[in-house]
Amino acid sequence: MTLFLKTIGGFQLFHKFLKPSINTIATSKREKHLPNKPRYRHPQWLPKVQHAEYDENLTKDNQEFLKEVTQDKYGPPSIGFGMKISPLKIDPIEPITEWRKGMRRTGLIAKKIGVYPLWLKNGKRVSSTLLQVVDNEVVKYMPPEKFYPIKSRKPPIQIKNRRGCLVIGAENIDPQKITKEYYGLFNDTGVMPKRILKRFIISPEAALQPGTPLTVAHFKPGEIVDIRAKTIDRGFQGVMKRWGFKGMPASHGVTKTHRRPGNIGSGGGKARVMPGTKMPGHMGNRWRIQKGVQILRINTKYNVIWVKGHNIPGEINTYCHIYDTILPLKKSKAPHFPTYLPSITEESLPEELYADEVHPFIDPTIEFKEES
Repeated sequence: MTLFLKTIGGFQLFHKFLKPSINTIATSKREKHLPNKPRYRHPQWLPKVQHAEYDENLTKDNQEFLKEVTQDKYGPPSIGFGMKISPLKIDPIEPITEWRKGMRRTGLIAKKIGVYPLWLKNGKRVSSTLLQVVDNEVVKYMPPEKFYPIKSRKPPIQIKNRRGCLVIGAENIDPQKITKEYYGLFNDTGVMPKRILKRFIISPEAALQPGTPLTVAHFKPGEIVDIRAKTIDRGFQGVMKRWGFKGMPASHGVTKTHRRPGNIGSGGGKARVMPGTKMPGHMGNRWRIQKGVQILRINTKYNVIWVKGHNIPGEINTYCHIYDTILPLKKSKAPHFPTYLPSITEESLPEELYADEVHPFIDPTIEFKEES
């Protein structure tokens, strides 16, 4: 009997040592399959740290002298809207590579400037959004050997067909109004400092020399593109505006709960609010991608693109990113690769380019006659 009690006591002592190592945190099946929590970004109206501008008391002669120095370094001023000569002192490298299936080229940075109607040849009226390409130039190219977009503690995955990165800048700014660190990004490339920077993942065959200008001729009328932009910042909104709830009745015993969500809890043993419940909160100021947008019209003089639809994300005068669509059945079969280079194509493009189904304004008015 004594031996049996000692054995039981030994098991209990052994169990005490094991107990700290076998405690686990109980998680429900719903929590395991929840998507990653969205990363909220600071709103656009939040004040940012900017370079302080000092009054240097420059005379008119000194200001004109600084403008001449800027033109000597970065080339002549823009010709029209966005039509800028390459500021490089050397001739830019113009790769001649035929486009093959699976290759990826760069995109453009455009400003949303408004909504305008267009008419098709069958008489149908469609809405279109105007996007202007402003001073787009290549700033930097990172080859596949030096481009690692994902930073992780684990070693990078060995991919067979790796891609490079092309940094595109838009909207020229005065070099005197930026910091020295930001100016260093453009000092070695010979490009005018840009206000907006965006990187596009491309194939190594689509690499371009820094300083190469990009215009609306990069795309063709009728092509399908994807547009990425930030939605309008609505601030803190309720469930009716944020999620489209119907709301409570206006009368019949309803007291001060006309625009409220109602019951948000679950009864029974759960007794908690489930993750992902639609509730009031911050609305807008998030990146959204509009896929499968068709180009209806292109103006090569003012660098304006008309795209189909009025639901392009963002407010007026905000920037968006345009690139070839990723939809497999709507990809272009013969794009300008790696971009439209006027020196290679001898024929000059007309000022207005329309898709096949769009009715040009210079053509006679469409008239439909009844069949006799």
